[in-house]
Amino acid sequence: MSQQEFHGRIGRTYDESEPWWPEPTRASETAPNVLMVVLDDVGFGQLGCYGGLADTPNIDRLAENGLQYSNFHTTALCSPTRSCLLTGRNHHSNAMGGITEISTGFPGYNGHVPHENGFLSEVLGQQGYSTFAVGKWHLAPAEATSGAGPYDGWPLGRGFERYYGFLGGDTDQYTPSLVYDNHQVDPPATAAEGYHLTEDLAQRAIEFIGDAKQVDPEKPFFTYFCPGACHAPHQVPREWADKYAGEFDMGWDAARERILERQIELGVVPEGTELSPQNPDVRRWDTLSDDEQRLYARMMEVFAGFLEHTDAQVGKLLDYLEELGELENTLVVMVSDNGASAEGGPTGSVDENRFFNNVPESLEDNLEAMDELGGPNYFNHYPWGWTWAGNTPFQRWKRETHRGGASDPMVVSWPAGIDAAGEIRSQFVHAIDVVPTVLELLGVAAPDEIRGIAQSPIEGTSFAYTFDDPDAPERHTSQYFEMFAYRAVYHDGWRAVHPWPLGDEITAEDLSTTSLADSDWELYHVAEDFSEAHDVAADHPEKLLELVQLWWTEAGKYDVLPLDGRSVQRFVEERPEPGRPREQYVYYPGGQYVPENAAVKVLNRSHSITADVTIPEGGAEGTLLAHGSRSGGYSLYVEDDRLHYAYNYVGVEEYDVVAETRVPEGEVSLRMEFEATGEADPAEGKGAPGTVRLYYDDERVGEGTIPRTLPITMGLTAGLSCGRDALSTVTAAYRERVPFAFTGDIARVTVDVSGDAFVHPEAEMDRIMAQE
Repeated sequence: MSQQEFHGRIGRTYDESEPWWPEPTRASETAPNVLMVVLDDVGFGQLGCYGGLADTPNIDRLAENGLQYSNFHTTALCSPTRSCLLTGRNHHSNAMGGITEISTGFPGYNGHVPHENGFLSEVLGQQGYSTFAVGKWHLAPAEATSGAGPYDGWPLGRGFERYYGFLGGDTDQYTPSLVYDNHQVDPPATAAEGYHLTEDLAQRAIEFIGDAKQVDPEKPFFTYFCPGACHAPHQVPREWADKYAGEFDMGWDAARERILERQIELGVVPEGTELSPQNPDVRRWDTLSDDEQRLYARMMEVFAGFLEHTDAQVGKLLDYLEELGELENTLVVMVSDNGASAEGGPTGSVDENRFFNNVPESLEDNLEAMDELGGPNYFNHYPWGWTWAGNTPFQRWKRETHRGGASDPMVVSWPAGIDAAGEIRSQFVHAIDVVPTVLELLGVAAPDEIRGIAQSPIEGTSFAYTFDDPDAPERHTSQYFEMFAYRAVYHDGWRAVHPWPLGDEITAEDLSTTSLADSDWELYHVAEDFSEAHDVAADHPEKLLELVQLWWTEAGKYDVLPLDGRSVQRFVEERPEPGRPREQYVYYPGGQYVPENAAVKVLNRSHSITADVTIPEGGAEGTLLAHGSRSGGYSLYVEDDRLHYAYNYVGVEEYDVVAETRVPEGEVSLRMEFEATGEADPAEGKGAPGTVRLYYDDERVGEGTIPRTLPITMGLTAGLSCGRDALSTVTAAYRERVPFAFTGDIARVTVDVSGDAFVHPEAEMDRIMAQE
C-alpha cells in the first residue's frame, strides 16, 4: 500500500497515530451465488426433462424449480462454446475457432483467449466473489499444459482462485490426469477402491464452497462445475448401466420416435414438430444383425447409466447447497457444450485408441468385451446411431452447425430471483448470452478494464427479459455459426446452413453470394419448422441470399475469416512449441508427468532410451520411463533383476523384450534402441515395425522384434512419466503394482529421436478432434 492510499494518520509514535485498514471489496448482502454446470457431449434429447430416455431426476428438479430453454445454441464444439460461456464473446473473437490442438496463425484461430476478453471469474472476483473451477478446462493452449507453462491460460490465470480437474479435452474416469491449482496430483483412490472422477469432482466442489462459507458465510461464490461426462470414455460402475438392461433393445429409430413424443408432451418442442429426415450415415436398426443389436444396445445402456450417475453427482452438489441454506439464492445455469458426439463411428468402439490408429475392431472381440463396458479396462463410446437419437428431433451432430450440433439443453434456476418455475422459454439464446445475463442479474456492469487491460465489448445479449414474460419478443435476433467452414446463420426465425465435409476444397461458387442455385446452402424456416426437417431454399431464394450476405457480414466482424475447411494441413500447421525442437529429451524422476502434446514423439522412427541409474546392493525394480496407457504405449522397466521393454499395441497385444542377464549393481546405463525396419502404413493401422536391442552400458544383453507399433498416437489420455508409470499403466506386467516406482536411483533418462519421423496428419487430426 502506498502512503497516498493510507487514510489514517502516522505520527512519531503509536499514541500520536491513527490506524486505518483498507476495506475489502464485498458483494451486496443479497448477491446470489452463481453455479454454472457444463455437461459434455449431451444432446438436446438426452436429459429426462428434454424427453430423454435416461433418468436425470436432479436436473429435472432444477427445471421444475426454474426455466427450460428450447432454443439455446452453442458453437457445436466444446472449447469454443466454453470460451463463449465464460467471456460473453463469440468463439472467433476468443481466438477459439476450433480447439487449441488445431490452432492456426490467424486472430480467430490461434487458441489464445485474449486477456481483453475477461472471464466471468475475473469480473466476479473483482466484485467480492469466491471463484472456483472444477472439472474439464480445455481452454489453455495445448502446448502450455505441462509443467513448463506458461500458466496465464490455466484457471488460476483467468480469475479462478481454486481449481481441481483436468486441463485437456477428456480423461479416463478411473485414472484421470488431475491438476490441483497449478500442479499435477494423483487420483486419491483407485478403481478397485471405488474411485470415479465425477464423484471426486462433486466432492471437491463441495469442499471448495464449504471452505469459504465456514469462514465468511456471507461471501457469495461463482463455481464453474464441469464434469467430463458424458464425453467418452463412457465409464460408470456396472450397477448404473445394468439398471437400463433391455431399455434400448428397440433401437435408435424407435428411440427417436419415443423421444419426440415425450418432447411434445413436455412442451420442449412445439406441437407438430417432425423428425428430421433419415441420416444417410446411420444404418436402420432393423438391418443390423442380432449380435450388432445386442452390442449396440449395451453401449447405450452404459451411456444412460453414465448420464444418470452424472446427474446424481450434480444432485449431491445441489443437496449440499440446500443444507447450507444457499440453494434458494443460487443462480444455477446448466448447459451442454455441444450436441451428442458421433466420435464412436458407425459401429461404436471399446477403445477409441484403436479407432484413432485405424486399427479395425471386430464384432467378435467387442462382444467379448461387452460385459466389461463402462469399467476401467475399456475406453468405450457408442455408435453414431445413438448420437443421432440423442439429438432428436434434429439432424446431424457435434462439430456440425445443423441444430443437432448446435442446439442444446439449458436450464436456469434461481428461486429467490425468478418467480416463474417449471416453464419453457423459446426465445433464441446463444452461449455468449450467459455472461451478460449473469451480470445484469447481479447488477454488475461489464468492467472497462481487468488487471490494467482494457476490455473489449460484450457481444452477447442478456436473456433476463425472458424470465417474467414467456412471450417477450426475442432480443438476440441474429447469430452466425462456423466450424471447419461448416456454416450457419440465424435471423428472425430463419436459419441458413452450409454443410462442409472435412477436407473438401472450397470453390469460388461456394463463396459467392450470387450463385446460390449452385451452392450447398440450405434454408429452414425454424419459426415454423423447429427440427430443420424441410429445406426451403428453392422456395425462398431472396431470403436465402439475405441470410448468406448476413453471414459474410458477421464473419468479417468477428474474425471468422479466413474460412478453413482443411483437416490434414490444419493439423500440421506450424504453431508454437513448448520448447525449441531438439533431438534429445532428458527426463528426471520425481516430477510431473508430461502431457502427450508436450512429450517426445517416438512413433515410426528409430530412437533410443538411456537411463543412467544406480542399482543398490541387492538389486532394484520399477519403471524407468513409461509413455502411454493401457490403450497403447511403451515402458522401459526393471523386474526380476532384468531390464524389460514392453510395447502395448492399442491394448490388443503386448510385445516384451527381456535382457538375458541380471542388471549389475552400482552405476550403469540401461539402454533400449529401437531400429525401424519397415515402413509405416497408418491407413491400415500399422506403425513402423522394428528391432529392439537392450544394453547394459555398451554390452548388448537382449534383442527382440516388435512387428506392430502404433502408427498415429499413444492415446487420448497418454502421458510420459519418469521413475514410475503415473497414469493408466502401459503393461499388464505390473498393473497390480501401480505406479511401480523405481527403487534404485535415476540420474536421468534421455530419449534420442534423431531418426526421421513419419507423420500421418489426417489420422492424427481425427484423434485430436475426438478429444473435444
